[in-house]
Amino acid sequence: MRIVAGKYRGKKLKEFDLDSTRPTTDRVKESIFNLIQFDVVDAVVLDLFSGTGALGIEAISRGAKKTYMIDQNIKAINIIKDNLKEIQGDFVVKHIDAIEFLKQSEKFDIVLIDPPYKTDLGVKAIDIIINQNKLNENGIIIFETSAELYFDFDYEGFDITKRKYGTVMVYKFVKQ
Repeated sequence: MRIVAGKYRGKKLKEFDLDSTRPTTDRVKESIFNLIQFDVVDAVVLDLFSGTGALGIEAISRGAKKTYMIDQNIKAINIIKDNLKEIQGDFVVKHIDAIEFLKQSEKFDIVLIDPPYKTDLGVKAIDIIINQNKLNENGIIIFETSAELYFDFDYEGFDITKRKYGTVMVYKFVKQ
C-alpha cells in the first residue's frame, strides 16, 4: 500500500492484519480521489474508521488543509501514527468511537467513510452527518462498502452517485 499522488506520492504505508480492518486498495483509493480531486486542496477532511490512515494521508498528500483520522482500535491508531512519521501537515489522530466523535464534531468539507463491511456503522455515520448538518456548503461524503451490499439512499438536498470497482461500491454524496 502506498500514497498514490501528491506531495508524498510513492511513500509506502505500513499495514496490519486485523479481521476488522480491510485496507482500501491503491486502485480504489485512486478512483475515490479521482472523484474528489478538485475538492481536496484546502479542505477540512475527516477519515472515519481510519484503519491504517491511508485515505487521510492521501488527502494530506493532495493538499488538504486539515485532516482528522479517527479509529477506535488502538492498534490502528498506532499504525496511523507510524504512517504519519515524516508527513508534514495539519492533522489530528483520535482514538475514539467514530459515532461518538461525529456527535461532538464540527463541520467538514469531505468525509471519507470506510467502515467494517459487515456492520451498519457506515449508514449510521451518514445519517448523523446529514441529519446533524456536519458538512460545510458543497460538502462531500465518500462511502466505501462491499458491492454485495445494497443501499438505496435518498437524502433531500444531496446528489448521490455510485460506482463499482470490482468487489467495492463507492457512494458519493454531494451537499446541494
